[in-house]
Amino acid sequence: MKNETALKRSLTLGPLVVIGLAYMDPLVVFDSYGVVAQLTKGHVPAAYIFTVAALLLTALSYGSMVKAYPQAGSVYTYAYESIHPHAGFLAGWTIMLDYLFLPMVNFAIGSAYLTAAFPEVPHGFWVVLLALSITVVNILGIRLTANITGLFVAFQVIVALTFAGFMIAGLADGLGTGELMSADPFFRSDIEPSLIVSGATILCFSFLGFDAISTMSEETVNPKKNIPLAIFLTVAIGGTLFTAISYLMQQIYPSYDSFRHADSASLEIALYTGGAFLKSFFLAGTMVAVISSSLSSHASASRLLYAMGRDSSLPKRFFGYVHPTLKTPVFNIMFIGLISLTAMIGELEVIYSFISFGALIGFIFVHLSVIGHYYIRKQERGFLKTLRYLVLPFLGASFCGWLLLSISKNALMIGAGWLIAGFIYFLFRIRSLPNVTFGFDRDPR
Repeated sequence: MKNETALKRSLTLGPLVVIGLAYMDPLVVFDSYGVVAQLTKGHVPAAYIFTVAALLLTALSYGSMVKAYPQAGSVYTYAYESIHPHAGFLAGWTIMLDYLFLPMVNFAIGSAYLTAAFPEVPHGFWVVLLALSITVVNILGIRLTANITGLFVAFQVIVALTFAGFMIAGLADGLGTGELMSADPFFRSDIEPSLIVSGATILCFSFLGFDAISTMSEETVNPKKNIPLAIFLTVAIGGTLFTAISYLMQQIYPSYDSFRHADSASLEIALYTGGAFLKSFFLAGTMVAVISSSLSSHASASRLLYAMGRDSSLPKRFFGYVHPTLKTPVFNIMFIGLISLTAMIGELEVIYSFISFGALIGFIFVHLSVIGHYYIRKQERGFLKTLRYLVLPFLGASFCGWLLLSISKNALMIGAGWLIAGFIYFLFRIRSLPNVTFGFDRDPR
């Protein structure tokens, strides 16, 4: 409709990269380090290189699809337009697992840190405070979200660089291996490739930020240029930072099998390297990371719901609404905030399973969308175009499918249950509201 309120274009390349890095969380390398170090037997940097190489294929496919469809909605829009509207609904419904529950994860983690610091305050209070604050900021506009997130990302980078500085100084003083340059964290004669791949299956979920960027297309200036470049830069910058930090951690604390608690190994390394100051500074950075990631993931989830509501895949009056003054999908933002309150009772292990399943299915749909749009529909052939629009997406989809089969049976069961629920909802909408077509009457070309 011509009278519908549209999203405001205000984002440029810099803020887009900031949102992507915030969604990925520059400090996430510290969160997963202990577990992956023990899994790979001290080869976390090698696992990161493997992960970055694999996810660059997915980033390339995202960039290709943004150029074809610079619209909010990301994987939902791509599958809808390039494969079939039915596939679009399935992709959007599945990826909602990722979008809807990641803010909840952040609130659960943040409230856990705050409860530990202030045990006299109820856990639920922190969840409500975080959810309310993040919701209000996102309602006020994406530009405000980007500006606040930019400050938080800057602080996280400072924390990471400070940690790195202490580790470099420690190596110079003979701590750990006492060697600043070594190939051991990347390759040793006794390295087991299967362990590196196993570590990569965990680390790949640290790179979901480039997916968040693609949902901001309708609020970006010159999206066909800025979105693909921001996607590439986010993966490249994040991958470089994660690899470098994990390398220094391995060098400064090579005894990966001596961690008291693998989940909090970074705190042990911080205390060993920089004493109480670095430990406290790192904890502050971790809390800031929770807030910045919450801002970005909350904003991205609301935009996906907006795209599905606009096409009537979800009730349009509610999910397709944009506030005429604020130019933001207010109802969706509040809806995400309400869902996130379940952080008071949710278990992180179950939520992570949701996110893993949804992310991998979404990546597969993006790769298939590239093949469907460019290679099949537009007949983009020739050696280079076949390589880019058929071979590379096929390899990317195969890699994601292999990872999908590698996750726990519990995650697969939960994901299957979500898909069944989506199918039931789909039938209900069609039968109860026969005039709602889910956009199936629209020419996907």
